[in-house]
This record gives sequence, C-alpha cells and structure tokens, in this order.
Amino acid sequence: MPERLSAREILALVTDEASFTELPYPARDSKPDGPLSWQGYDASRARAAARTGERESVVCGTARVGGTRAVLIAFEFGFLGGSLGERTGDRLEAAYAHARAHRLPVVPLIATGGSRMQEGMLALIQLQRVARQSVLTREAGLPQIAVLRDPTTGGGWATLGAGADVVLALPGAQVGFAGSRVRPPDADPAAYTAEAQMTAGAVDAVVPPAELKGTLGLWLRLLTGGAVTAGSPPAARATAEPRPTPPPVPAAAEPGTAHPSRPLPEPAPVPPALGATGLPRTGWAAVQRARSRERPRAQAYLDAYFTRRAALFGDRCGGTDPDGMLCGFGERDGRTVAYAAQTGAATRPAGYRTAARLVRLADRLGIPVLTLVDTPGAANDAEAEREGAGAAIADLFGAVAAARTPVTTLVIGEGGSGGALALAAPGNTWATPDSYFSVIAPELAAAILKRPPEEAEATAEQLRVRPQDLLELGLIRGIADRP
Repeated sequence: MPERLSAREILALVTDEASFTELPYPARDSKPDGPLSWQGYDASRARAAARTGERESVVCGTARVGGTRAVLIAFEFGFLGGSLGERTGDRLEAAYAHARAHRLPVVPLIATGGSRMQEGMLALIQLQRVARQSVLTREAGLPQIAVLRDPTTGGGWATLGAGADVVLALPGAQVGFAGSRVRPPDADPAAYTAEAQMTAGAVDAVVPPAELKGTLGLWLRLLTGGAVTAGSPPAARATAEPRPTPPPVPAAAEPGTAHPSRPLPEPAPVPPALGATGLPRTGWAAVQRARSRERPRAQAYLDAYFTRRAALFGDRCGGTDPDGMLCGFGERDGRTVAYAAQTGAATRPAGYRTAARLVRLADRLGIPVLTLVDTPGAANDAEAEREGAGAAIADLFGAVAAARTPVTTLVIGEGGSGGALALAAPGNTWATPDSYFSVIAPELAAAILKRPPEEAEATAEQLRVRPQDLLELGLIRGIADRP
C-alpha cells in the first residue's frame, strides 16, 4: 500500500514554500448528530478532528505550484475516510467560486472513500453540487488538474477525479468507482489501481511523489500560459512555395471565432520540414518517400518544435492508442501550443477520441493547436469496428470543424484517406516535401477500380497526390521548407 499523506503533507509536497493561504469556510448550523440524527456521528467527527487537526475532510486554499497560482483542494483521508458530506460540499463550492472569481485553475488532491454514510442521500447529492461547480469552472475557460491519491473511489473519483481536464495519479493508488469494501469478492484488485486506470485511458500519467510538484507545475504553466493574440507579430513560417488563398470554410461551423471572454490566439507556426528537400517527380515517388523508414516521424518533429511538453493519454472511454497518436501540450517561444500527432501507423478509434479530447480542451482554454498528419489510414480491422471507428473519426471531424481556436496542420508523411483528413485543419494545412495526401492508398484505389496491382504507380500519378499537386489544387496552403 502506498504511503498515505495527510492533507497538509500533500500540500507541502506540491506547493511553493510559504505560498499556501487557506480560504475562509462557510458556516453551517448542524443538528445534533447531523442531518439524519445518526447516533454517535458528532462523537465520530470529534474523534476525527482530534486525530487530524482538521474540522472537515477537505482543506482548501490558494498557493503557487512551480510559480503558477492555483486553488488547491486537499482531501484529508484521516477525517472519516475523506468522505463527502454537506459541509464538505460547502467548502468545495466556495473553493470553485473563488477560482472563478480570481481566474485561477483548480487542483483537487483527492483521497476519499466516497459519500458519508451518516448523512445518507444528503451526502450523495453533494456530487451534483461538485459537478455543477466543475461545469461552471470549465465554461469559464479555467483548467482543472486532478491528482489521485490513495484511495480515490466512489463519487470523488466520478466527479472531481475523472471529470478533470488532466488526471495525474500517485503510484499504486487505489482508483475506481467501487471501493474495496463494496466491489465483488472475486474482483481482480489490480484493476482498481492508478496503473490500470492509465492503461484504460482514464489517467494521463502515474507520477512518483518526488516528481509530482514538477509535473503539476508544468501542467499548470502549460494550461494557463499566455498566448500571442491575433494582431501581434506572428512567428515566421518557412515555405518553399507561394501560398494560395485558402478555400472558404462553411459559415455554419464558425471556426476562428473568438471565445466571448478572450481574444483569438495567433495560430501555431508551421514546423519546418526535417526530411528531404526536393519535391518528388512522380506520384509514386511521393508515396515511396512518405513510406520510407528513414523519413522523420512525429517524435522528431515534436522534439524539434517544443522546448518542453506534457502528454495527454487516453480517450476517457477505456482506450489508448500510444502507437498511433501522440497528444499533449508543449511550450514554444514562451507560449503554449496543443498538439495531436499521428505516428505513421494506422490510427485506432481511441487515438481519434484522444485527439478530439485534446482539440476541445485547447479550444476551451484558448490555446492554438498543431496537428501532424501521418497515417496510411484508419485502422479497419474487426476490432476497430467494434471499438467504434466511424463514430470516433466523426467526432474528431466535428471537434476540428467546431474549434474556435486556430488549428494548424502539417502533413509529414502519409495522408491516407479520411483517417488522415479528420486531423487536418480546413484552410490551414501544409505539407512537407516527403509527404503525400490521397483519397485512398494508390494500391487500394487500383483495386477499387478493378485494375491489376501493377497499375498502382500509374494510379498514384492520376490521383495527383504530390505536395506540389496539392498546392496547385488549392488543397494545402504551402510546402514547408527546411530550417
């Protein structure tokens, strides 16, 4: 069992020295032994207070974490198992309201067994209060970063934890909706761990205690980092070709419209090409260059583009696609850019859902998005169909189309059909010299047209898949040059 830190100990672990200021708490009159007159409840609370030095199961305040100011909510598991009651709900509501009033991110440091039995349904409905406060904070464009401690179960996990924008967890923490006393006796305990939740796509990272402050500070900096707004000098774009006027975007989607409470950020600059320089002579040559093992992949582009970055992991629906899609936020030239990058493999449904999650979060926080297209296409095996491939791709198309924050796309390798197009920004897509974009792979196009396999090369030429063809057709804005 991992070490259980008290509320004050976890606050001391993650906050900058002498920066924590506890918030004032609302006063609530209480009947003897609580709202249900549960015999012995007052005595239990008194013992919990004497044991922990706290008057409730949460400690709320403001502090700096790695230099970024935030509202922190630290659960005290020693106080009745960190359970939620009416007074807990009062404190949580006040903390979220303070965060919105002062434009601060919220960091719940969770260790709870769930709702408090001694207050019955009056305790359970505190989850609705918490959910409402979380939604209001989300709508205000403020990030929420949860840290899962041991244990994080019940409604605390299903609201403050799983409902956060980014979810970090301590190693070995018990995490699950069902606590150890209520789950089936034959349940595998390994499924109720932070590590298992990360494998299932519900946790972004499992972070050792010694690294928690640094990781949390990085996330807070990235999600609250200032962005260059439209009208300020844009970053230089390296291009080898003139840029035609981008095709119009349907007005119904209203992309590029500023959030009512903030100006529109400047688009992410186009990364310079890292691979070959000359343009391919034929369509088949473009396909072969894009499929080359020597061509730089997403990891190389991300390493060159960002000074530091942090990854989002998982689709929050039980799936991950670490081999097909890389998502997260990074720092470039002093501001934050979100990224979703295909790795060259067939993208699985979880990868599309993770990218859609990334785009929506960046849009809500007013952070520009960079997408890197590189896939032969969406995974089309039977398991992918059972995982909802069509719905996942549709969801990503919708997220990109609806984004108000600017999206910049660079095709760095294969652009295979709708599985690649879903990640591409309408009107702001670029390509490298060693890439191609096609309605479908030339071999498959030939098969659909009932041509023999040896006609795949001629089909590639007819499809006009080269970067210069895409530029001439007005499908991309330009061809990225080397630095």
